[in-house]
Amino acid sequence: MQITQLRNATVLLEFQSQGRPVGLLVDPMLAPRGSLPALRYLGTGRQRNPIVDLPEGTDALLQRVTHALITHCQRGHFDHLDRAGKRFLRERQIPVICMPRDADYLAQRGLLVWPLAGQGRQPLALGGHVTPIPCVHGTGWVGRFMEHGHGYLLELPGEPSVYLAGDTMLTSTVRDCLARLQPEVSVLPAGGARFDVGAEILMDAADMAEAAQLAHGTLVVNHLQALDHCPTTRAAVRQRAVDGGWADRLWVPEDGESRDFPCRAAIDCY
Repeated sequence: MQITQLRNATVLLEFQSQGRPVGLLVDPMLAPRGSLPALRYLGTGRQRNPIVDLPEGTDALLQRVTHALITHCQRGHFDHLDRAGKRFLRERQIPVICMPRDADYLAQRGLLVWPLAGQGRQPLALGGHVTPIPCVHGTGWVGRFMEHGHGYLLELPGEPSVYLAGDTMLTSTVRDCLARLQPEVSVLPAGGARFDVGAEILMDAADMAEAAQLAHGTLVVNHLQALDHCPTTRAAVRQRAVDGGWADRLWVPEDGESRDFPCRAAIDCY
């Protein structure tokens, strides 16, 4: 499997399924730099989003997309599916895998929807199995306004198991997924996002250190340095890993960077 970080939470997973190449695009935010609203309203950190451009070569990468996967998209979460992302999926009629809650919302916008059956481990149309993992995208009064969504554990034939966490805090459910299911690759958000008031609504660098103690596989950390309300930097996450002795299991990709993740051994793969 090859994973390419595009920007923020938008990643492309490429693998073979039933003898054919699959390009699975996760949470496409494809808008140009500065074309979306700010998420901070006070202080000097306020900027229009996204605060960086898509990386060079994005158009070529998007030509390889065959399917999409959405973790959450309602209640204004444009950083996981914006208008440009919807237009891309709609115009190319890319099959969009999502939870049942999002199916009608996406279909009403002209997208070709492949809803999952709901909770629990289930067959995936691409082959193998998928297990939705509930997210908690903020707690307290802030959490009442958030769209919590789901992450997904993908078990694909001949590939390492991959946990795409979605936007979440490090909850007991997420801890259980990391510790009990032991994904070989975990794609986790560490932006430490927060609004002008209220607590964090996303994991941060300190949470990555705990995740590294729970999961024995590789941590791929993103949702960094693309939105004005995410203060965590790549350097901060990398330094945590060096200090904690788990840097050899960490990948904090730059936008546009790719890495191959082969199975460590046949017995470890679905």
